[in-house]
Amino acid sequence: MARMPYADLARAHPKVRETYESLPAKLNLFRMLAHAERNFRPLLELGGTILSRQRLDAKLREHAILFVAQLSHARYEWVQHVPVALRSGATPEQISAIEAESLSSSCFDPVERAVLGYTREVVQEVRPSDETLGALRKRLDDPEVIELTLAIGYYMMMARLMEATGVDLDEAAGVSIVESLEEADPEEA
Repeated sequence: MARMPYADLARAHPKVRETYESLPAKLNLFRMLAHAERNFRPLLELGGTILSRQRLDAKLREHAILFVAQLSHARYEWVQHVPVALRSGATPEQISAIEAESLSSSCFDPVERAVLGYTREVVQEVRPSDETLGALRKRLDDPEVIELTLAIGYYMMMARLMEATGVDLDEAAGVSIVESLEEADPEEA
């Protein structure tokens, strides 16, 4: 059970209601986030661009998001993103290895190991070591490194919101959200 009540959307600002009603999935996370009326749409837009407009490979992004969820004990985030990760090309073996925090597993290639090592250090240490950043930069270009860092930070923030407020689990709907973003006009997504 949620630790805080969800926003009363009937009493929310009209733009918040309009944005919420336009969402492809009416998730509890969005109902909780709607309390922050001035942040609601910008945060959803940032999340949408991370999920649909980054140059960073979607599978690498989802590896990082799942690892953020695992390290943050954010079950909600995990449940929503496992199907998205599978859709992006992650294997069940990779998902199990991320859940077990087995970064050296043979199911990961060097790029995936670099992304996961970097994700761990950003979550746990904030500032990754020079060695870890250097290993990542050998495999990703600078824009991809920045996009990865933004994805990690955004999903850390969402994990903390979900865990701090005790957002109730929803059935996995992440794939429908990603699909709706892919179908949207790139200028609007």
